[in-house]
Amino acid sequence: MRLRLPHAPYVANKIAIDLAKSGFVTLTKGIESVIKAAQEIIEEDLKKELALEEHVREIIEENEDEIEFMLADSKQLFWMIKKRLAPEYDVILNFEDRFNHLSHKILDYLYEEDLIRYTVPENKVKNIIFNAIVDYIKMYDEIEDKVFEKISNYKRKLVPGSEEFELVFQKMYEEELRKRGML
Repeated sequence: MRLRLPHAPYVANKIAIDLAKSGFVTLTKGIESVIKAAQEIIEEDLKKELALEEHVREIIEENEDEIEFMLADSKQLFWMIKKRLAPEYDVILNFEDRFNHLSHKILDYLYEEDLIRYTVPENKVKNIIFNAIVDYIKMYDEIEDKVFEKISNYKRKLVPGSEEFELVFQKMYEEELRKRGML
């Protein structure tokens, strides 16, 4: 699963909590400053990918007639164009490589801004950040399924996509994150 912009605050929160709980990282300016910094870095990375995807969509739209004439698979074409343009947008498409790069970027920023201190090897701290990202992604699907199940058992039926549905979903989602110590 890939990260999306709405996930950024939750991932940043998980990173900060995991760093604080590690026992060998000191948050020098509190947990909120770490959350804010990590969230900004994650959002910046995700916005680059969104810009890339928007450019790819524009290219496909500009060539729509030709694509239809050639009977090309637009999903496959989208991926091929995205893959080719990714370096121009500084976007890493392999999730493991991307999360590793993002972890290094977050660690470097937190250290350079004196938001954290540690006495263990840098790689150990980077792995906490990397694992927080990966753990969040693994739990996201599980939590989402649980929330959808709870909503489907509501006496009053909520329409997916409606404002009310989204509010209830968000509240229950955050509740599940709290139960798991991620918020």
